[in-house]
Amino acid sequence: MRVAIHTLGCKVNQYESQAMEELLLARGHQLVPFTDQADVYVINSCTVTATSDKKSRQAVRQARKRAPQALVALCGCYPQVSPEEAKGLDADLIGGSGDRRGFLDLLEGLMGTREKTVALDNPFRRWTFEPLPAGGLEGRTRAMLKVEDGCANFCTYCIIPYARGRVRSLPVDQAAEEAKKLAVAGYRELVLTGIELSTYGRDLPGKPPLADLIEEVCRAAPGLRVRLGSLEPRTVTEDFCARLVALPNLCPHFHLSMQSGCDTVLARMGRKYTTARYLESVERLRRYFDRPAITTDMIVGFPGETEEEFQETLDFIQTCAFSQMHIFPYSRRRGTPAADMPGQIPNAVKAQRAHRGAEIAGAMEKSWLTGWIGQTVPVLFEEEKEGFWRGHTPQYIEVRAKGADLHNVVAPVTITAAGEGLAYGAIKEETP
Repeated sequence: MRVAIHTLGCKVNQYESQAMEELLLARGHQLVPFTDQADVYVINSCTVTATSDKKSRQAVRQARKRAPQALVALCGCYPQVSPEEAKGLDADLIGGSGDRRGFLDLLEGLMGTREKTVALDNPFRRWTFEPLPAGGLEGRTRAMLKVEDGCANFCTYCIIPYARGRVRSLPVDQAAEEAKKLAVAGYRELVLTGIELSTYGRDLPGKPPLADLIEEVCRAAPGLRVRLGSLEPRTVTEDFCARLVALPNLCPHFHLSMQSGCDTVLARMGRKYTTARYLESVERLRRYFDRPAITTDMIVGFPGETEEEFQETLDFIQTCAFSQMHIFPYSRRRGTPAADMPGQIPNAVKAQRAHRGAEIAGAMEKSWLTGWIGQTVPVLFEEEKEGFWRGHTPQYIEVRAKGADLHNVVAPVTITAAGEGLAYGAIKEETP
C-alpha cells in the first residue's frame, strides 16, 4: 500500500516517524509525500502547545479531504492526552505515543475493514524502552537515535510527562551497537535525542549516567560526529565536561534548556535550578570547550510574569550570550498547574515580549556568526540549495559554499561572511 506520514513536533517525533517509515518499507509498502494520493495517511501528532493540537486536527482533515476513501490514522502525543477530542475527528485509527510496531500492525489489519479503532494505553504503565530502527531515509548524512523516553519533571506549564509517561532508556551497549550500524550505513553524524535526555539511565541496572552513554557511542563509531539533544543545565558538572572534552568526535554544541532568566518565574515553572546554577553551566562549558555553541529556549509571558521579571530575563540572556535561541509565548495547556495560575498574560503582551526577546537573540546570533569570519571549520555538507551547497559545522552553524557534488562530504571551509542565521564560506583547497 501507498503510505504518507506527516510529522509534527520534536526530534523524538521525527525519529519515530522515520522508524515507522523504515518498518513500513521492510514490510513491502511504498512511501509517498503527504501531499500525494495515498492508501494510508499517518499523522504523528504533537501536543506541546494549543497550536500543535490545532495543526494535528488540521492534518487529519486535510488527509480526509485529499483522499476520502483512504485510511487515516492519528498517533502521537495529541490523542494520548486528548483522547475524546481525537475520537471526534474523522480518523479510522487512533493510537498514542508508544508501541509503534503494534500501531503499524493495526494499520495493516484495518486496510480491508476500515473499522474505526482506538488503541490507547496508560503511558505511566510503560516499563521498558521500545527499540526502533535508527537512521533517516533522506541522504544518509545525519541520523537520529532516540536513547530515552518519558519525563518525570512535571514542570507546571508542560503536558508532555502525561503524554510520554515514565523515564525509559536504551541500554548503553545497544546504543553503541546502533551507532556502529549507522556508521557502516554511511551516515556522518548522529544526534542523540530523548524527551528528557538528562534523565537517561535512571531506570537501568546500575543507573548509568548520560556521560557513560555518550562515551560509549563516541568510541563505538569514531568516524561519526555525535551531537547531543537538549540538556538540563544541572547535567553539566565538572565530571561531565572533563569526560566529554576528551571525545574528539563529540560536537561542541550544547542546548541548555532555560525557559526563563528570572528566579521567581523559574520557581513558578517548577524548574529545578536557579539562574546562578544555569550560568555556572554556561561558564563551565566555555572553560572546557573551545568556542562551544550554547543555545537555549525561552518562554515569555508565563502567568504572573511582571515587566520587572521579564527585564531580568532579558538581562540574563545577554549575560549568557547565547549563539541561538528559540523563543515561545507561553501556551496555556489544560491539565497543567500553570493553566489555573492567576495572572494570565494577554496574548498581545506575550507577542510584544517575544518580539523584544527575539531582537536581542538575533543580535547575539549575528555577533556569534560574525566572530567566525576568517576561521576555517569542518563542514558536513548535506544538500545543494539556491546555487550553494548547504552544511553544518560541529557547532551547528549553517554554512553555504560553492562546490561540486559535496553531498555527505566533510570539507574545510573558511568563513567569509555572516548572513541571517547562517554563514557563507569558501572551501579551502588542499595544499599539494
